[in-house]
Amino acid sequence: MSAPETLLLVDVGSTFTKAALVDGEGGELLARAAVPTTVGPGRDVLDGVVQVCRALAAPGRAPVPDPLDDDARDRVLVCSSAGGGLRLAVVGYEREVTAEAGHRVGLSAGARVVHVAAGPLRTADVATLRAARPDVVLLVGGTDGGNAEVLLHNARRLARARVGAPVVVAGNAEAQGPVAVELASTGRRFTLAPNVLPRIGVVDPGGARSAIRQVFLEHVIGGKGLSPGPRFARLVRAATPDAVLAGVEVLASVAGQDVLVVDVGGATTDVYSVVEPQGEDATLRKQVVAPLWHARTVEGDLGMRWGAPGVVEAAGTEGLEVGEAVAAWVGRAHVDPGLLPTSADTVDLDLRLAGLAATVAARRHGRPAAPGEPPRPLADVGLLVGSGGALRHAPPGRADAVLEGVLADHGGGWRPPAQARAVVDTDYLLLGAGLLAREHPRLARAVVSPLAAGLASGWAAG
Repeated sequence: MSAPETLLLVDVGSTFTKAALVDGEGGELLARAAVPTTVGPGRDVLDGVVQVCRALAAPGRAPVPDPLDDDARDRVLVCSSAGGGLRLAVVGYEREVTAEAGHRVGLSAGARVVHVAAGPLRTADVATLRAARPDVVLLVGGTDGGNAEVLLHNARRLARARVGAPVVVAGNAEAQGPVAVELASTGRRFTLAPNVLPRIGVVDPGGARSAIRQVFLEHVIGGKGLSPGPRFARLVRAATPDAVLAGVEVLASVAGQDVLVVDVGGATTDVYSVVEPQGEDATLRKQVVAPLWHARTVEGDLGMRWGAPGVVEAAGTEGLEVGEAVAAWVGRAHVDPGLLPTSADTVDLDLRLAGLAATVAARRHGRPAAPGEPPRPLADVGLLVGSGGALRHAPPGRADAVLEGVLADHGGGWRPPAQARAVVDTDYLLLGAGLLAREHPRLARAVVSPLAAGLASGWAAG
């Protein structure tokens, strides 16, 4: 596929719409811009997309593709977490086995897992599932050729339940025919995908992850009321976290190293890791559900604004010192999510809060998923990347101190990287690489190369 003259990369978030203009030949990032997302009753998120394109335009700069021009659609790559992103419920067989596998796959697909049910669904279980308001239900259960009774029972209950979300079926392959008959009997929207747990100890996320992405694009984006017409839904290629994980995978490939990313956001702190298992880990089958080597965890109680009180509570539980000044700052930030640090003292407080969120989130990501399991193998990570507004806009060198605190955290029940370089993704390079990865893999590698080299910026201008 020949690269066009320029490509427009857009992330429509719940708060800000961010965009980058990329040279289609060498992957040079020509400009960046951000505007408030135009989301809410009676508003159209496409208005914000148009505004950010105008902000990118400048005399002497290559033209910006028009997102409203259908002929330019292949030059406009959009991801979105507006409207709360992708809410996923997992319905499985045993909590420690297939339900856990589905939970891990859902996180890797860029979803926020809002509910996990295990075993045969009862009336109360269906009511709890409905209350979670999922956008998609991931139905899993059984290894291939194994027990199919619970999977069929749950398909029957979902077919008749007042849960409007489409269903992705990724359970026992030999039972998918009867499962499809049950769901189709009531007109339920569903998609069949390969089993996430084909054999004990083997987690295969690829097929389910792809199916969840497609359902998100076809049913979820268009159903959130973000834009009155179909154009926005046609432009969106992925949920934002899914695009970021794809970018992390590209970065690990270009760097030739294991990579850990900590993204400190206003409501959540997400941690991504891409590791190449070594030694015994390379053939690990001792665990009932083997680890995902390309993984994402979401800490919904850790954030810089909406999630700030959770940081204080979690830090106390973890034995990390918060301090009265930080606690007071958290009180202000939670009440006013638009609050920005405007003095040296408030910048310091915000970065101390970011450091607590990053450390707790990294601990949770790295710890054993269940009793008896080993920690996630992160000791050989060669590159630690920080992301999120607090780190991105920090004074020179200050964000590095937050990441160094993560690397020096030896008391949290995990194995921190022993010799990792730390760098901040100041210009959304991971997101850009992730959007480009499927259709323009060469450009994706070029975009992320500054991070692979340990540099914080790859922008030519903007």
